[in-house]
Amino acid sequence: MPIPEDVTGDEIDKDVRQELLSLPKTLADDVARNLVMVARLIDEDPEGAYGYSRVALRLASRVAAVREAAGFAAYANQKYSEALAEFRAARRMTGNVDLWPVMADCERGLGRPEKALDMAGAPEVHKLDKAGQVEMRLVAAGARRDMGQLDAAIVTLQSPELASSSVQPWTARLRYAYADALLAAGRVDEAREWFAKAVESDRDGSTDASDRLAELDGVEFLDALDADEEIETDDETDEAEADEAEADVVDDVAEAKAEATDVSKETAADASDEDGAGTERD
Repeated sequence: MPIPEDVTGDEIDKDVRQELLSLPKTLADDVARNLVMVARLIDEDPEGAYGYSRVALRLASRVAAVREAAGFAAYANQKYSEALAEFRAARRMTGNVDLWPVMADCERGLGRPEKALDMAGAPEVHKLDKAGQVEMRLVAAGARRDMGQLDAAIVTLQSPELASSSVQPWTARLRYAYADALLAAGRVDEAREWFAKAVESDRDGSTDASDRLAELDGVEFLDALDADEEIETDDETDEAEADEAEADVVDDVAEAKAEATDVSKETAADASDEDGAGTERD
């Protein structure tokens, strides 16, 4: 697949670059450039990212970072079975538990929320860092909702991390998930409160909490382009109506002039008749 000239492969994380040292230099550079493209495209063009990940996978399937990148690309395209297989392969290679939450979420994607809950209670969770444990909590709450257990989902999200006043990279997502669960349970006032808190902590716009909050407050946003089109349409309508009114005025004036001309002719004719009668009398 085509790779822009400005992509050198040096952009990748140093730990990934270290993994690629086991490959011949030319091959390592090719794999690195494809991995850079995966990272660049995975949010805006998941299909494109998936294509580059498959190239990297064909070139270096025995590199854990490549298997992990392929897993995330498949996950972004909702290819959950494929993603789970790649994550498992990466975990076997490294022994790392960091992928445990996303593996559990793949189980949810495959329609197996019970399996995701089993993973949420596994010993591996205790080996996760704080961010990983919060992510696992989000997955577990999602699994509860998949099973129709809204109250259990709400309780699952109630944690010290949720109540903490400090803002972490995962704070906005945790508050958002809690607000969404409350709203699904019909607890609208509480949901509004937590959507507002999610907005306060969402510094990079990772959620649509502000839109959800506005929706609860009954605020509607118009797309700027649609608004411009509506204004142009209104202007065209006003202009057409003005032209029509002007045409009506012109017609009225013409009609009035015609009536005045007819009256003038009739008056002149009457005067001519009277003059003729006077001459005869003379």
